[in-house]
Amino acid sequence: MGQSTPPLPTSDPMPGNISGTVVDQSGAIVAGAKVKLTNTGEAQSADRETVTGDNGEFSFANVAPGAFQLTVTSAGFATQTSSGTLGPGEVHIVPQIALAVAANVTDVQVALSRIEVAQAQVKDEEKQRVLGVFPNFYVTYDPHPVALTSRQKFELAWKTTIDPVTFAIVGGIAGVQQAQNSFSGYGQGAQGYAKRYGANYADLTTGTFIGSAILPSLLKQDPRYFYKGTGSTRSRFLYAIANSVICKGDNGRWQVNYSNILGNIAAGGISNLYYPAQNRGTALTFENGAIGIGATAAANVVEEFLWRKLTPNIPKHDQPTP
Repeated sequence: MGQSTPPLPTSDPMPGNISGTVVDQSGAIVAGAKVKLTNTGEAQSADRETVTGDNGEFSFANVAPGAFQLTVTSAGFATQTSSGTLGPGEVHIVPQIALAVAANVTDVQVALSRIEVAQAQVKDEEKQRVLGVFPNFYVTYDPHPVALTSRQKFELAWKTTIDPVTFAIVGGIAGVQQAQNSFSGYGQGAQGYAKRYGANYADLTTGTFIGSAILPSLLKQDPRYFYKGTGSTRSRFLYAIANSVICKGDNGRWQVNYSNILGNIAAGGISNLYYPAQNRGTALTFENGAIGIGATAAANVVEEFLWRKLTPNIPKHDQPTP
C-alpha cells in the first residue's frame, strides 16, 4: 500500500488597498465624512471605519480580497453606498462618490451648517497668538478646515489690521527706517516718522485686504496657511515654500495662488501714491511684489516649524505634533 502525498500548504491571498474620494453634488470636496468598509464576500472580517481628509480622500490598507461595500455618511447628506471586488494585492481606486443632500435637509441648511463650522474655526484662529502676544490668525491647524465665506475672509483681514500688536510692529519698523534714513524723502523728526509709519501701515492694510480678502473672495481662494506638521523636514520645507505661490481653493483643490501674487503686486502699485518721488515707479511695484511673495514663503517656513510650538492657545485637533 503506497503512501499518500500530503497536501501542499496554502498561503492566504495577498491583501490589497481600497481608496477613493468623496464630494458633494457640485463636485466640492467633503472632508470629515465617515466611510465604513464591510467585507461582503467569503472572507468575512470586522467592519472598519475611517474619515475623509481635508482633500476628501479616504484609504483602507491591508484589506482581505473579495467583495466589499463602502457606506459613506456625513451630516446634512444622504447615506451613499458603493460596492466592488478587491483582487489579491490590488490597489483598488473607487469611482468618485458624490453625496446628495438628505431628503429632510435643504441646500440652504447645509450651507448654513458649513458657515457655522467655518465661523467657529475663525474664532479659534483669532485666539492664536505666538507667545500669547503676536497675532497668528492666518493659519489653520484643523485637519478638516471648512472653506471661509467672503465675510469671514474680510473679518480675518480686519482683525489683523486693527490688532494693537500690529500697530506696535508697524511703529517698530518705522523707527528702524527712520534710524537708517530709509526713504530719505520723508525727512526726519516727528513728521518724517509719521510719514514712514503711515506708509508702512498702508502697505500692510492694502496687502492684507487685497491679498487676503478681496481677491480671495473674487477668486474663491482660501487665504490661510494649512499647517502640514507631518512628513520629512524636506517635504515640509518645500510645502511651506510652495504655499507662497499655490493655495487651496474654496472647493478644496490646490491651485495657483493668484490672490497672494496679484495682491502683492497691486499693493506695490498702490504704494506709488505715497512713497517719496525718488522711490516710485514700476520697479518699486514689482520689487515690493517680489518682497511680499518672498516674505510669505519665509513666514510659512517659520509657521510650519516654529510658531505652533510657541502658540499656547491652539485648539486641540486630531493632528500630530512634530
